[in-house]
Amino acid sequence: MRISGPHRSGVAAAAPAARRAKAGAFAVTAEEPASAAPSLAALPAVGGIEALIALQGVMDAAERRRRAVGHGRVALAALDDLKLGVLAGSLDGAALGRLKAAAAALKDGSGDERLDGVLGEIELRVEVELAKLEPRPAV
Repeated sequence: MRISGPHRSGVAAAAPAARRAKAGAFAVTAEEPASAAPSLAALPAVGGIEALIALQGVMDAAERRRRAVGHGRVALAALDDLKLGVLAGSLDGAALGRLKAAAAALKDGSGDERLDGVLGEIELRVEVELAKLEPRPAV
């Protein structure tokens, strides 16, 4: 077969006559019909989207612990930003938003009893600070 160029169209030349294969080698002769490829519909489904989502949600103990430590560090940093804002007299709404987000993230457990205890204490401190900063209704 001859290729003339990328934009030329034409009839492909006929393939040369089948060569004789060596003994034991694979060869297709003109007498044998080509078999059709198996249909993809016949393959069993591995699982739906629900199975993939469930697999993404599975974390091992080390991953849960790593995430919990990260959430604890974020909460401590938010508490530190709050302290600096109160001392400077310039408390902004963004610091409160970060503190509320950190409190929500601390609700997940790590699976480690001691780490969960420390995270519980950090969460309590965050909740106390949020309660102190909320406006009180006038009586």
